[in-house]
Amino acid sequence: MLLNDGCFRKCRCIRSRLKVFLFAMSVSVLLSVTGLLMLASVHPSRTFAKSVDTDDAVFSARSSFEGNGDVTIDNIHATDRHITDTDNTKDDLVLDDFKNEYHISRDIDFQVRNKTKRLPHALIIGVKKAGTRALLEYLRLHPDVRAPGPETHFFDKHYDKGLKWYRSLMPETYKDQLTIEKTPSYFVTKGIPERVYRMSKKTKLIVVFRDPVTRAISDYAQLASRNPSVKSFDEMVFINNETRVIDTSWTLVKIGLYALHLSRWLEYFPLNQMLFVSGEDLIRAPASEMRRVQQFLELKQHITSDNFTYNYTKGFPCYKKDSSKSSWHCLNEEKGRQHPHIEPSVRQRLQDFYRPFNHRLFSMAGRDFNWS
Repeated sequence: MLLNDGCFRKCRCIRSRLKVFLFAMSVSVLLSVTGLLMLASVHPSRTFAKSVDTDDAVFSARSSFEGNGDVTIDNIHATDRHITDTDNTKDDLVLDDFKNEYHISRDIDFQVRNKTKRLPHALIIGVKKAGTRALLEYLRLHPDVRAPGPETHFFDKHYDKGLKWYRSLMPETYKDQLTIEKTPSYFVTKGIPERVYRMSKKTKLIVVFRDPVTRAISDYAQLASRNPSVKSFDEMVFINNETRVIDTSWTLVKIGLYALHLSRWLEYFPLNQMLFVSGEDLIRAPASEMRRVQQFLELKQHITSDNFTYNYTKGFPCYKKDSSKSSWHCLNEEKGRQHPHIEPSVRQRLQDFYRPFNHRLFSMAGRDFNWS
């Protein structure tokens, strides 16, 4: 009897312990499941998804750029809108380090995506052998100015290729930078003012003028250096050397009729969209002339007298990008080329010929260039 009673109590003790164990296991499983459910609803996974969506948007935009070879404002804006939409939800539980890395990455991507090829904001349209090359090189010293390498001749020789082709020649720029293109033949070629106006009626135009007599002689010096067998300047400038009648059909003479060429541009563009630069002052006082150019283009006054020094051997200024660190750079050997000797009587005849055209230009441009 005592043996049976002991067994009974022992079994009941074991059963009680088993119940406690099972209850503890149940609580443990319940807590585990609850913990998993809470982890599933935590925000970092949503944040990760957001970063993936952002990267996909960047990749999609870049792929579209590379696919058709044409970077457009529409592609950039579409990508920016996608990123902005996915960025609206703020996740308070995201780790600070993760947020910082995400935003830094996004800012870098935004800068890369915002750099694109744009049609020119301004054109240097002339005049040949007046200092257009020097002006462009000086403008390149400014951090907010970008320009294509060689002259594009789009509006006079390649217009049939279209604006998309023209834009493909431009350098990539950020939205706060200016794209400037230089082709001096634009100023004297008929039909180009209308073509530029069709591209953008807000285009700013810069014209570098130089004494037309000196300009013609400089143009001839370049011609003779490339073709030594060319006739003398005297033979080419006059229809008849005895009558001394100027040959106005000769391109070198015709280019200097600035007032006639300017009148065509004024049919499409107002004077306040044009800047007339003195080629002589680009040599004598480059900093002063560049101050006018920067003001016209609404640029910060970054280019100053510290960027220039005068090369007395070449008779031209040299320049450097960083006024305190970089070395001086001068234009190539063709600049400052020795001019051929021209008889004083020939010079005087040309000065008399150009004088009425010069006075008309001074009146139209609102600036007296003080040519003889």
